[in-house]
Amino acid sequence: MNGFWKGTFRSLTGFNYRLWAMGALVSNIGTWMQRVAQDWLVLTQLTRNNATAVGVVMALQYGPQLLFMPWTGFAADHFDRRKLLLATQAAMAALALGLGLLTVSGAVRLWHVYIFAFLLGCVSAFDAPARQTFVADLAGEADLANAVALNSTSFSAARMVGPAVAGVLIASVGTGWVFLLNAVSFLAVLWSLAFLRVRELYPNSRAAWRRGSFVEGFRYVWNRPDLKAVLIMLFWIGTFGLNFPIFISTMAVSVFHAGAGRYGLFYSLLALGTIAGALLAARRERPRMRHLLSSAVLFGVSGSLAAVMPNGALFGLALFFTGLAALTFTTTTNSLMQLAAEPDMRGRVMAIRLAIALGCTPIGAPIVGWVADRFGPRWALGLGAASGFAAALVGVRCLVKCRGPRGEAGA
Repeated sequence: MNGFWKGTFRSLTGFNYRLWAMGALVSNIGTWMQRVAQDWLVLTQLTRNNATAVGVVMALQYGPQLLFMPWTGFAADHFDRRKLLLATQAAMAALALGLGLLTVSGAVRLWHVYIFAFLLGCVSAFDAPARQTFVADLAGEADLANAVALNSTSFSAARMVGPAVAGVLIASVGTGWVFLLNAVSFLAVLWSLAFLRVRELYPNSRAAWRRGSFVEGFRYVWNRPDLKAVLIMLFWIGTFGLNFPIFISTMAVSVFHAGAGRYGLFYSLLALGTIAGALLAARRERPRMRHLLSSAVLFGVSGSLAAVMPNGALFGLALFFTGLAALTFTTTTNSLMQLAAEPDMRGRVMAIRLAIALGCTPIGAPIVGWVADRFGPRWALGLGAASGFAAALVGVRCLVKCRGPRGEAGA
């Protein structure tokens, strides 16, 4: 057991990573509280259970990942990541505060949510690549895969706690106070960034300023068959499979007629599965393509089961395994691509990954929302499950064809 803890949580032995993890956990809980409250506000207060409106919010929030992709990766590779994160985290706190004040005052309208979602997406587009590559500055190359997995564990733990707390708060004091509490939660991560031991950060090679740096990341990925395969797999699942706000909200409201508390519980069960997946990933010394393939298959199977479950209890059980598969898949793509990329290309490679994982939501979320409105939530969830099987086919092809020193993804 002692070996398990030392192996799984080894990155926490470093002061900087431990401090960052503490602040990030508090902030992540607030972020998940806001996500649930935002979906609930749109679905039940500003519209009459309109899943398409939720899809539009998701499209506006995640679209900037794709829109600003060349500049976000460039910023992560060329600027001081700690200072960049201080700016983006402060901006996101201000946006949460603004939306909270509008909602508490009763002045909020759907178009307000659309604007705030888009602005949050713009800031997050610059925050995410810097935050994910900042892990290497905190933990170093040797513990990078472990630190990435522990970041996912923190995010998943927040996904379990945040929605449950949000459900209680929505029912008791309303959605606006959830947004305000999220604004306060950003103080934790800002505090951790301010008090890091800067001299103890691991040095990473920063990309040189030169003409063509924006497109260099695309050229680099294009010449790496293994990275291209991972991104294609991520495209399928990221576009159609990771639309949990639509899946869970529509299944909770339209199929199981659940209230805010039960709605939050469904999110927490999904998060419990993601924690299990993250801890399994943290135990691995190095991610492999076979891990990506098996998680894609599990995602398809568990999503299909969730789509046909007759009651909320069984639906929640299926969500646990869906969360386990989704987190294993996304964490493996993250660590696999970071370890495979050259250090001075890492920010741009991760920006491309994030653009596909989140930026393709504007393509998939409105489609999934329309399917839910037109044919029912079960069909929408089935469409998401099908993306897992499509990704698995790409993974099989890569295992067969991605060979050689520049094409090997690690079987």
